[in-house]
Amino acid sequence: MTPAKPSLEMLRALTDENVLRALMAHRRLTRAEIAARTGISKPTISDAVQRLADSGLVVDTGARTTGRGRSGSYYALAPGLGTALVASISPRGVTVETVDALGDTVGRAHAGLGRDAGEHQAARTLVEAASRLARPSRLAVVSAADPVDRATGRLVRLPDAPFLVGALDPAAVLAPHVTGTVLVDNDVNWAARAEHAAVGVDDFVYVHLGEGLGCAVVTDGAVRRGHGGLAGEIAHVYTIGPSGKAMPLTEVFAALGLRRPDSTAIDVPALEAAVTSGSGAAETLARAVAGVLSAAVALADPALIVLGGEWGRLPAMRTAIDRQLAQGPRPVGVVTATVDSPELTAARERAVAELRELVVGTARH
Repeated sequence: MTPAKPSLEMLRALTDENVLRALMAHRRLTRAEIAARTGISKPTISDAVQRLADSGLVVDTGARTTGRGRSGSYYALAPGLGTALVASISPRGVTVETVDALGDTVGRAHAGLGRDAGEHQAARTLVEAASRLARPSRLAVVSAADPVDRATGRLVRLPDAPFLVGALDPAAVLAPHVTGTVLVDNDVNWAARAEHAAVGVDDFVYVHLGEGLGCAVVTDGAVRRGHGGLAGEIAHVYTIGPSGKAMPLTEVFAALGLRRPDSTAIDVPALEAAVTSGSGAAETLARAVAGVLSAAVALADPALIVLGGEWGRLPAMRTAIDRQLAQGPRPVGVVTATVDSPELTAARERAVAELRELVVGTARH
């Protein structure tokens, strides 16, 4: 049976998409430059540019090429194609940005938020930050320093979680500020996505060691969220505590006196001081963390362990954890995370990608 030939409408849609993606990547191009980058003939590109200009997606910038030969007009994405909202909710506060289809940050706001803020205060702070920005965005991507229910997008309160915002529903809170979908995930999962490109391997375990504890398992280049979205919550995994006693990982810090007063949050400055004092704290902590990671290695078979978070990036901790894992039956290399603000970086990249899909989708209709 002879395959059906693509329709003229389909070919036009594919050409229009190629033009839009070329302009998203290069900001402004002449029709000849678009043809060269896409491999599509100049007449076909000219027709597509005209269609997109007529539909309000592309504009003639008014700039012209210079030099010998016939001058060419530079085209760019039209203004007013909308923005995507990016939000980060953490003990450091709420940060909200708006980004456009070129990947530029066009607005930013920040509002403080304490560790024990609770659901209602977190909601008010998120609204406060979002209200400072321009008109409603077309979609939103949210990073939250709490577990996220995979089905509902609500935050999940687990025992001993150091950052308590209850069952906050970011999608409902942001509804007045977003006309489309709201995608929510845990900050450690977003950080793992940011580190994926940096480490250059598709199978690794990302571990966040900061005021709180978290882990993300990346296999075949994708973060595995689990049935309910709670994969990687390692705080209550049993490991080796001081004096060889078995206990949940989170209790190791209580036993060492490394928690903040009246909180389950890890006292990072005290921990850093203990690690650099030569008291043996680094080895004790490394043994506890390595006990949890050994289980992750056995279950996920990663090529690499990536350490992030405030004290996870300490050279002394990386060396000590690496030494502990090397003694196990399945040694795995250990590296330090390199991306700054990885959770916000990855959420921003996803927001731009989703916004671009909406723009391209507009051209198809």
